[in-house]
Amino acid sequence: MARKLQSDKWLFLATLALICTSVVMVYSASALVALERFQQPYLFVTRQIMWAAVGIAVLSIVMRIDYRTYRNDKLIWGLLGLVGLLLVAVLFSRPVNGTRRWFGIGGFGIQPSELAKLSAIFFTALMLERRRHRINELGYALLPIGVIAGGLAALILLEPDFGTAVSLLAVIGVMTFAAGFSYRYVFGALLLALPALYVILMQADYRRRRLLTFMDPWADPLGDGFQVIQSLIAVGTGGVFGKGLMNGVQKLFYLPEPHTDFIYAVISEETGLIGATLVLLCFCLIGWRGLRAALRAPDGFGAFLALGITMMLVLQAFVNISVVLGLMPTKGIPLPLVSNGGSSMLINLLGVGVLLNISQHSNIETGAA
Repeated sequence: MARKLQSDKWLFLATLALICTSVVMVYSASALVALERFQQPYLFVTRQIMWAAVGIAVLSIVMRIDYRTYRNDKLIWGLLGLVGLLLVAVLFSRPVNGTRRWFGIGGFGIQPSELAKLSAIFFTALMLERRRHRINELGYALLPIGVIAGGLAALILLEPDFGTAVSLLAVIGVMTFAAGFSYRYVFGALLLALPALYVILMQADYRRRRLLTFMDPWADPLGDGFQVIQSLIAVGTGGVFGKGLMNGVQKLFYLPEPHTDFIYAVISEETGLIGATLVLLCFCLIGWRGLRAALRAPDGFGAFLALGITMMLVLQAFVNISVVLGLMPTKGIPLPLVSNGGSSMLINLLGVGVLLNISQHSNIETGAA
């Protein structure tokens, strides 16, 4: 039996803090770029505020909808069908920077791969709840999950968007492992995937260069290593207290697109170690409260859904921050809830809304409050 609880205030406050940070830092990072390119210094921050407002409205609605409503085959399969069509259709859209990831609608970019991650999480949560009692029977439990997740990832790879495809598979992998999938199969799957991963990395020239740049960015400081080096300079020169808002230097046409993938570098330079740490702590808080909601969920669907959404946010943040600090090769993955981007902001806030609803339900035996 489940009882109704209040929404998780810590989770909500951490999310709200990141949204406020996003609005301030997107303006700081993008004003001069927008002025130079479009003669509109408020262009990006205005759009970000609009998406944040829509996202908060969606969050406030979704958090009031019982998450068990989504335990519906027709709903989930319909969502998967829509996502599949969008991922195919986007391959015929106008390329942007050599990729086909967005639909341009009224000056706004819609990215189907963001919705693909959430739809895969809903489907996997449904399958794992029903079939986890035979989780190590590959054909019964894992085949449908592998087909759907692998199919979505393959379509995302065609855009191409290697980072999002890998993050989707990583989230689904964590959910499956949490369901009791044998670690021996996990290691076996990783070993089998290594040759395919090597081919994917090496067949595309830009991926190969990114990997080599990660190993030694100073080997080509004015070419492929430029972005990483400028990011490290921004982080290093911020010191403990930072240079102050709007006073960063690396965003001034040194860091390409500083308001998107490398916004954490701008945060580090302008707010210093203190500001960068506070942002990191917000993600740690989301991770903690999300896992807490998963552990205390009254049923398997809620538990796996909460875990998947939490991992979607936390793993993406981990990868983005690692790239900014030079700990991972450049992936092109934004910092969730912070980087400029409407689709990412909206889908992430929708996911947080679902997570907040799950947190309202708890097994009486846990004594949650």
